[in-house]
Amino acid sequence: MSALSTARQRIRTLFQRKPNHFIRRLEEQAAIVVQGTEALIDYMDKPSKKNATRVRALEKEADEIRRILIDELNRTFVTPIDREDLFGLSRAVDDVLDYAYSTTNEMDILEVAPNEYLRSMAEKLHNAAEEIHLAIERLEHHPNVADSHAVRVKSIENNMETQYAEALAALFKGPKNLDEVVTMLKLREIYRHMFHAVGSAEQAANIIGDIVMKFY
Repeated sequence: MSALSTARQRIRTLFQRKPNHFIRRLEEQAAIVVQGTEALIDYMDKPSKKNATRVRALEKEADEIRRILIDELNRTFVTPIDREDLFGLSRAVDDVLDYAYSTTNEMDILEVAPNEYLRSMAEKLHNAAEEIHLAIERLEHHPNVADSHAVRVKSIENNMETQYAEALAALFKGPKNLDEVVTMLKLREIYRHMFHAVGSAEQAANIIGDIVMKFY
């Protein structure tokens, strides 16, 4: 009986899907992006060089994980998921934090104060980053759950698109003198960074959906 159990276990092991270390790298990257978007919220609540520096530090940390992933891709002949999908997903996740950093960097340099629109946009971006992280965590063993998290990102992006339009509409109603026009132009660029950040999260979600369809 013991020999039969051992044989069955060996057969299960033979046909079991091997752990995907590329997904582990993506999980690491996505986890740092969640931290980075949380740091962005902190900046919107309490704008300071210290909080801006925190976003930058996390952006650099995520970049390093991406470099390692790309190096491993280049040194691996066969990958369990198309290398183009792995590369594209990593790039989209990376873009989320790049835009978050651009937001805090320009706000700090241009001395732009956060407003309610930016605080709300930062919350939406953080929610999208959390959904991407959850989707990647569940991609290997629970692909249908991963896909449901990816769909939630698309819903967040739709809400962001509406808020972005509302923010721009409010912005263009406001300026009454040259100083206010300058502020308007600065805010327009900041809003655009936030809009593109959530757009990058949606791109990551689309790639996750493609991976689920093709491989799971």
